[in-house]
Parts: sequence; C-alpha cells; structure tokens
Amino acid sequence: MPKHFKKRSEKGGLPPGTLAYVGEKKVEKVIITVFDYDSERYEEKELKSIEECFPYKDTPTVTWINMAGIHQVDIMEKIGNHFGIHPLVMEDILNTGQRPKMDDLEDYVYVVLKMLNYNEEDDEIDAEQISIILGQNFVISFREKERDVFEPIRERIRKNKGRIRKKGADYLAYTLVDSVVDNYFAILEKIGERIEFLDEELVENPSTQTLQEIHGLRRELIFLRKSIWPLREVISELERGESSLIKESTGIYLRDVYDHTIQVIDTVETFRDMLSGILDVYLSSISNKMNEVMKVLTIIATIFIPLTFLAGVYGMNFRYMPELEWRWGYFTALFLMASVGIGMVIYVRKKKWL
Repeated sequence: MPKHFKKRSEKGGLPPGTLAYVGEKKVEKVIITVFDYDSERYEEKELKSIEECFPYKDTPTVTWINMAGIHQVDIMEKIGNHFGIHPLVMEDILNTGQRPKMDDLEDYVYVVLKMLNYNEEDDEIDAEQISIILGQNFVISFREKERDVFEPIRERIRKNKGRIRKKGADYLAYTLVDSVVDNYFAILEKIGERIEFLDEELVENPSTQTLQEIHGLRRELIFLRKSIWPLREVISELERGESSLIKESTGIYLRDVYDHTIQVIDTVETFRDMLSGILDVYLSSISNKMNEVMKVLTIIATIFIPLTFLAGVYGMNFRYMPELEWRWGYFTALFLMASVGIGMVIYVRKKKWL
C-alpha cells in the first residue's frame, strides 16, 4: 500500500519548524483563489501572486483564500509569515502525511483532514491532505490538487444561497469540513457496490482474481479507517472547544457533522466485518471444491484398487498357474474385473458417495 504512505525520512535531522514539502507534486503551479464576501456583496478572483491576498487579512468581510498546490515552499513561507501562522503549523501543512487533527492556537484554529476521491479508472481511492486555517475573519485552505469537492460551496457564495453569506468565517470553515465528510458517503457507496459484486461472484464462480479483489478492498478499508477514525475527535474538539473563533450557533452544525462522522465510521466497520465474512466464505468455498476433487479421485482410486490387484495376480509369470493354459482364462479375467468394477460403482452410488 505504498500510495498511502509519505516518505518522511527526507526531513530527518532538520530542526523543528523547518519548511520542507513532503509528498508528491500534484499540480504544475500554485493556484490561489479568493472569495471575499458579506451579506450584500461578494468578490471572486484568481491571484497572480501571493502578495495580492495580504490585504484581506484585516478586512471586515469574510475572506476565503484557497491554495491548490503547496509544493512551493517560498510561497508557503510568505503566507505563513503574513498571517502569523506558527512555523510548526506550516511544517505540518507541508507534510502531507499528517493524521487528522485540530489545534487551537487562540488567534487561529488549525484543522487537518483527508479529502478522498474514488478513481473509477483504477478502481481505488485517491487521497489528499486538506489543511484549514480559521482566523477571525478569514479561512485559508491548503490543498495538494486543483480538483476538490468545494464547488457547491462556491456556488452558494456566488448565488447567495443558504446561510453562508450571512454567517462568519467559522461557518465557512464548517461548510468546508462538512463537504469533505459528505463526500465520504459517496466513497462508501462505491465500496458497498464492490462488496456486493464480490458477494455475488463468490457464490457463482470464485477465482484467484476474487481473492485479489478482496485483499485490495481490505487495504482500502484500512486506509479509510485510518483517515476517518481520528476525525471524530477533531469534530468533537471543534464542537466542544472554547475557541472564541467558533460561535455557539455554529456548534449546532458541527454536531451534525459529528453525527455524520459516526455514521461513516460505523459503515466502515460494517464493511470490514462483511469483507472478513466474504473472505471466510471464499476460503470455505475453495476448501469445499478441493474436498470434492479429492473425493472424486479417492472414489476412482477405490474402484481401481481391486482391479489393479486382479491384474497384478494374473500378470505374474509363474509356470504352473492354474488358468495360464486355459483357453477362456483371458476373457474370464476381463469379465471378473469388469464385474468387480461395476459392483464397486453400484456400491458407491448406493452409499451416496458419488
């Protein structure tokens, strides 16, 4: 499962807070977009340089700065210095193998979670790290790829749908987390379909390919559990935390996300149990097939044992064998062997061994 692990050995020996990107470069250039809005107006634009987003730090409106691509360390260092983000936090943002977590640093809240997408071509799960910084009037999201699940949020801002334009930055951060969690259900639906297909294939015609698919799904579910299980603690801390940046009204919505997270975790555990059961059924099915083969071979061997004995007896070349000179001896021996063979078959079928 190498695609689910990041090489951290490159940072070995470096002092804490050293900015170094750990992960795979997934976009050619860093794409920075800004949404600045309130209940009356909104502004959307793509920035050409990181310095263009600096004036938005102290605006009274809500600002969402979204960065797709975090491999350019100099850009990350500039935004970290301007918005007062601690070097250790910036180090965690650049290390894309982080476990989902939440840190409350008074002036801002730092949240890490995994965005998952189902790759239809390879029939597997792709993951990327999402880092969110929640400030007083701004939210900064850091992503590895250009594609994300936040487009419905952008549409709500553009068309002023729902509560998002009437709420603060904490509500925006909630919607980002909620979108990521809701996308987990789509992933689970795909995995559920694969498990159902495997279950049907197991009944009809289990093969070596079936076993490979079972092990592949087990790896995906292990990775899902690793990505989602810590998120329960993250949402719980956001909901019950004492940060002044998260209003009490937003806590209600965070409780809903917490419930969704529990549902996702329960579904993952259910799928793991189902997959373990499928694996047991597969092994039992293969064992039963092997037993059937051995049963047929044993019956064949049992039928031919007395025939082999008779052939061995009459194949001895002693000079004074009684039937050796008899004219009908050969045909009598064949008849005797055929009678014994037919009798053995009748006996086996009567015992219902075959």
